[in-house]
Amino acid sequence: MQEQLDIRRKAAEKVTLIGAVLDGVLGIIKILIGVLAHSSALIADGIHSLSDLATDFMVVIVLRLSHRGPDKNHPWGHARFETVGTVVLGALLVGVGAVMAYDSLQLLFSDQPATVPAWPALIAAAISILGKEWIFRYTLKVGRELDSDLIIANAWHSRTDALSSIVVLVAVAGAMAGWWWLDALAAVLVALLVGKIGWDLIARSVTELVDTALPEEKVKRLREHVMAVDGVINVHSFKSRKMGNQSLLEMHLQVAPHLSAAEGHYIGDNVVCQLQNRFDDISHVIFHIDTYDDEGLEENICPIMPSRREIQQHLDAILSRTLGENPDYELTLYYNPDFLELELKVSSQVVELLRYHSLTPADLEARLSEQLSGQFWFRKLTLWTPAA
Repeated sequence: MQEQLDIRRKAAEKVTLIGAVLDGVLGIIKILIGVLAHSSALIADGIHSLSDLATDFMVVIVLRLSHRGPDKNHPWGHARFETVGTVVLGALLVGVGAVMAYDSLQLLFSDQPATVPAWPALIAAAISILGKEWIFRYTLKVGRELDSDLIIANAWHSRTDALSSIVVLVAVAGAMAGWWWLDALAAVLVALLVGKIGWDLIARSVTELVDTALPEEKVKRLREHVMAVDGVINVHSFKSRKMGNQSLLEMHLQVAPHLSAAEGHYIGDNVVCQLQNRFDDISHVIFHIDTYDDEGLEENICPIMPSRREIQQHLDAILSRTLGENPDYELTLYYNPDFLELELKVSSQVVELLRYHSLTPADLEARLSEQLSGQFWFRKLTLWTPAA
């Protein structure tokens, strides 16, 4: 599992660092040409690109934190750091959108600017659009392949830079044609789009942080896969949640009532293996083995059935009265919410004692059942003797 996380982290870091280099180069180019071509919009766009460098470095740091394995303080791993990072990145997008909208509205209701930008600003804006659109598509592709909301969020952050460069292109062309107000109007629309993208990312991440269940269709497929495992009679109390790109599951598995504890646990382990082999995002699965259908019963109710020690005390007393002594036996208990079934395996010593008292195994089984019948929990007793 940790090896897969390391591979995933390296792939995510690679695309993020490529984006960081592009942000740095484009930022410097736009600022220099903006100064030479007298375009304040291009200068602001260059500063925007350089500010993305800080975001890229934040993404790399979050990736390294979120892909660490479980430790004493984080037994479930560190995947939630990626979710928190996505919230921060979404908030930054909302902030960028708000600032863009504010500045653009001010420009829209101001007088026509005195300085007209020169044509090199158009070329710089066009280069920025092409570069940021390419890194957006590349980063989005990697983010979807890795199922990483953080990388997807960073891709959309790159798209905002491309959109702002489109605004600059329109602004410069409009200013050169005398329609200076097109810059502000287009910028307001872009700002609203940027804010919506950031808000959607925040909402999605907060939904994950409050342990919202997986989509209903995904849960249905998971349940169907569990039910296909040999030995599973039913699955209920099915709980699911997301942690970063991982899915965590809890469930009750109902198996046949007379299986051994070892076999019931084997069936549960098989369910886990089948799920993890079929679904790459399944990391942790907690299962509880049921030998009866407890779906619909109240949770956290203490058992009212007697313990093994209490039952053995009843059996010891009956055997002592019947056989004159208390021989060794092997007791198997089958619990149900309303009753108990018992299996008693006795040794050849008991058979000899029965012969001594002129009794048969069937007589002993009947006597034990009769004297236990007054107990509210008793339903059935089966006596097993060694083969002749």
